[in-house]
Amino acid sequence: MTAAPVTPPAPPALRPRRPLRTAQDRRLQRRRWLTYALVGVSSVLMVNALVGDTGYLATLRARRDHDALVQSLIQIRQENLDLQEKARLLKEDPAALEEAARRELGLTRPGEVLVIVTEPPRPATSR
Repeated sequence: MTAAPVTPPAPPALRPRRPLRTAQDRRLQRRRWLTYALVGVSSVLMVNALVGDTGYLATLRARRDHDALVQSLIQIRQENLDLQEKARLLKEDPAALEEAARRELGLTRPGEVLVIVTEPPRPATSR
């Protein structure tokens, strides 16, 4: 048996040396990094403008809350006007005062009999 010739391992591949950069290459490299930086900063600013504390979504939420508060204020003002009208009627109109006394206090005139009708209690059902 003859031994197969052993071949030595191949030397590691040599990396070619980088060519020396010219002034134009350095300018292009700087411009590329500047472009990446501007895109990154612009992206951060756009996200902040959309979801930040004073961003677009916060503005929409504030407008919705403002509209709800305005509607609530309109309703409260209307209730206030109604109560002022009711107070005026109670001060000036004796019939309105009598009706309110009968309805809310259960008062009667002399000689009237007050009858209170209640529902009878329901019988307990067994199961």
